[in-house]
Order: sequence, then C-alpha cells, then structure tokens
Amino acid sequence: MIESREFLEAGLLLHGHKCPAMPLGLRAGAAAMNALAVARAKDKDLLAIVELGDHHCAHCFADGVQMITGCTFGKGNIRKVSYGKFGLTLVDRATGRAVRVVPRADAQAKMKQTPFFQEYRSKGVPASRVPAAVVEPLIDQVMSAPQDQILTVGAEFREDVEKNPETFSVRACQGCGELVVEKYLRVAGDRLVCIPCQEKSL
Repeated sequence: MIESREFLEAGLLLHGHKCPAMPLGLRAGAAAMNALAVARAKDKDLLAIVELGDHHCAHCFADGVQMITGCTFGKGNIRKVSYGKFGLTLVDRATGRAVRVVPRADAQAKMKQTPFFQEYRSKGVPASRVPAAVVEPLIDQVMSAPQDQILTVGAEFREDVEKNPETFSVRACQGCGELVVEKYLRVAGDRLVCIPCQEKSL
C-alpha cells in the first residue's frame, strides 16, 4: 500500500509552493494506486489521465499526481483532457485495469471558503506568498482526512491504451541543423525540415 505522506516533502519541492491542491493530487494518486494494487511507475507501466483545463487553480493537483504515481510529462505517461475538472483516471497498461478518483465536491467547496482562497488566492496573491499559518493547516487537513471524506474512488473498469513503441530515429533538420524525431520532419521545397523551419518557409 502506498502512503501519500511519504511523498509530501518531495511533492512540495517539485511543486515550488505550499497549497492544498498538490497534496490532494498525492491523495488521489495514492487512492487510485491502492485501488488497483499497483506500484509507482518506473517506466510507462501506468498511465494517468487528468481532467484539468487551462488557467485555473487545479493545475497544482497534477503535480501531486505526477509525484506519487511516477506518471510524468518526461516519460509521456500522463495525459491532460481539458474538462476543467479535478478527476484522475489511472490505468495499469499491462492489464487495462483502470479506476477514476475525484475529489468530493463538498470538501472542495468547504476549502474554497477558507482564508487561503477568500483572502489571498482569489485576490491574486501568489500561493508562495500566502502565510504559512494560513496554508499549512489546509495541507494537514488534506493529508490527514479520511479518504472517503475528501475523495470518491469509482469502481474498477477497463481502459484500452495504445502501446506505441518508442522511436529512436532522429535526423538533423536541413534548415537549422538541430536533431528532430523523424516523424516530425516536414517537406519544405527539396529539404526535410523541423516544424518551426517549415513554418518560417511559408
């Protein structure tokens, strides 16, 4: 069983500031992993699908998910679907077993009524400038609350995931000379070029 608190310090270091959403991502990721009885991804053994949109406070949630699940942008095993929600679907690629975890709406609504949001974040104060005395109790609350008070863990289901092999085929762009993965090369006149060089040639 994975314990989210073991990843809190590293999560805060990765994330760069203290807020309740990154720890909520830790809790959601741990709940999904424990529901599927899977270990943290060393390679691409898991896929995380986060339902975040753009330009809202939920993005901190994704850093918690990345930290605890091992599903990262660099490994290419985390995907964002722009629903503007806080949902996480975690998929075990080997079996296709999946589970969706969502923070409870009532718990989130209560969080939005706290001074962290009402007196600071909603007024444009960056999270890194919110006093520790205001934010740290929220982090403690998220990390210590019983799972069923803050999260809804759905029933297990099947999710078919494409298993595309990694490519190691690269070639130098005949425009800028930088290396490009071959499938991203474009034709510009009689040259094979990267996408930025093709756009400049139009």
